[in-house]
Amino acid sequence: MISTKGFKAYDIRGVVPTEVNEELAYRLGRSLAFYLKAKQIVIGHDIRLSGPSLSEAAVRGMRDMGADVSDLGQCGTEMMYFAVAHLKADGGMMITASHNPADYNGMKLVRKESRPISADTGLKDLAAMVSDPDFETKYPKASQQGTYEKINIVPDYVAHLLSYIDPAAVKPLNIVANPGNGGAGPIVKELAKHLPCHFTYINDEPDGHFPNGVPNPLLPENRDATAKAVRELHADLGIAWDGDFDRCFFFDENGRFIEGYYLVGLFAQYFLKRHPGCKILFDPRLTWNTEDIIAREGGEPVRCKSGHAFIKECMRRNGVIYGGEMSAHHYFANFSYCDSGMIPWLLLISQISTSGLTLSQMVDARIREYPCSGEINRKVPDADAVLEKLSKHYASGIQDHMDGISVVYDEWRFNVRKSNTEPVVRLNVETRGDKELLEQKTRELLDLIQGEKA
Repeated sequence: MISTKGFKAYDIRGVVPTEVNEELAYRLGRSLAFYLKAKQIVIGHDIRLSGPSLSEAAVRGMRDMGADVSDLGQCGTEMMYFAVAHLKADGGMMITASHNPADYNGMKLVRKESRPISADTGLKDLAAMVSDPDFETKYPKASQQGTYEKINIVPDYVAHLLSYIDPAAVKPLNIVANPGNGGAGPIVKELAKHLPCHFTYINDEPDGHFPNGVPNPLLPENRDATAKAVRELHADLGIAWDGDFDRCFFFDENGRFIEGYYLVGLFAQYFLKRHPGCKILFDPRLTWNTEDIIAREGGEPVRCKSGHAFIKECMRRNGVIYGGEMSAHHYFANFSYCDSGMIPWLLLISQISTSGLTLSQMVDARIREYPCSGEINRKVPDADAVLEKLSKHYASGIQDHMDGISVVYDEWRFNVRKSNTEPVVRLNVETRGDKELLEQKTRELLDLIQGEKA
C-alpha cells in the first residue's frame, strides 16, 4: 500500500521511508505525467540524502509515461520554478522537505508557467491516483519511453537574478553568508562573481547530514552563528537561507535578526518607487507597517491568505508586481509569480548601496512605530477550538476570518491561524508603537491558547 499521509495543502512531506519512498516517487512521477499530459517535465532535488534515489524513481515514472525529463540535479526549489517557465515545460517536480527534520523528504509540484499544484488544484487527484489499487490498469505505461537529459540552468538563472538590480551601482559591502549547509552556497558564489561585495561564508558546503542542524533561520537557536559572525567581522549585513533556499533571512550590521515583516515594507517601497501606483500583496498576519508604507508611497494594497498557492494565484488575478509574507517568502511577477530566496538579498544590497543607509537605519523607525511579537508557535490538541475560543473572548474587536482569525482594536491587533502541516497554531501580535502593550497582549493571548491544553 502507498501511504498518502504526506500529501498536505501545498505539497508532499513525510518521513522517509514510511511515508515518502521510491515507490511513491515512481507512482507520483507517472501520475504527474499522465495528469498533465506532459511532453516535458523538469525535476530537481535538494541536499537531503534521500533526494537522488527519490528523484531517480520519479524520473523512471515520468519516462514510463512517455514524458521527456530535464533533470537539474541538486538545486533550489526556485531553480525548478525558473526552469519550468524558462524551458516552457509542461510541469515540474522538486524533491524537497524544505525546513522539516532530517528524516523527512517530499515533493513540490507545478504545471505550466510554474503554477502550483496544491490540494485545490490537483494534489488530491494525484493522491488518489498514486494510491489506486488499479494503478497499473488505469494508468498504463506509454508505448515509447520518454527521453532523459541532465541540464545546467545556472547561467540563465543567475543572469535572470541579476536583471533585478544594477550590479554596477552596488557598493563593496562586507556580507556574511550562511547557507546552513543547505543548497544556497554554490548559487551565492556564482552571484558573488558579478558583485563588488566581500563575502565571508559559513556553513557553505551543501551537506545532507545537516552537521549544524536543519537550516531554518526562523528558529532563534539557528541564528547565533550568523549574528556572531556579523559582529566579529563588523559586516554590513548577514544573510542566512533555509535548506532549499526559497527563503532568506537578514541580520543588520549589529547582528540583530530582522523580522521578515519589516522586509515586506522595505521591498514594497522599492517597487513603488520604480513602479508608481503598483499593487503590493501581503498576508493578514501582520499588516499595519506594510499598509502604512503602501499608502504613503501611493500604492494599492492587496491582502491575501498566506500560503504560496493562494498568493501566486492572487498576484496573477490582480496584476500584483510584488508580494511578501512575513515568513520570509517573497514573490515576484517577473519570476513567474514565484517565491525566491535570492532576489530579496540582491534587492536589499541595492537599497543599502543607493540609499547610503545601514539596514538598522532603514528599519528602526518602522520597528518603533509598529512593534510585533514575531510568529509564536504553540502545539494544541484542537486548533479549531482555540480559534473559536479567541473569537468569543475578543468579540468586541473587528474580526476577520480570511486566514485563521484576525482581531483589530485601535492600538493593537493579532492573528492566529492553524498550520497546514503541523498540530500547531501560529500567533502574531502588533501594536501602534506600544511595546508594553505588545508584551501584555502577547502574554494574554498565549495564556488563552495554552488554556486549551487543560
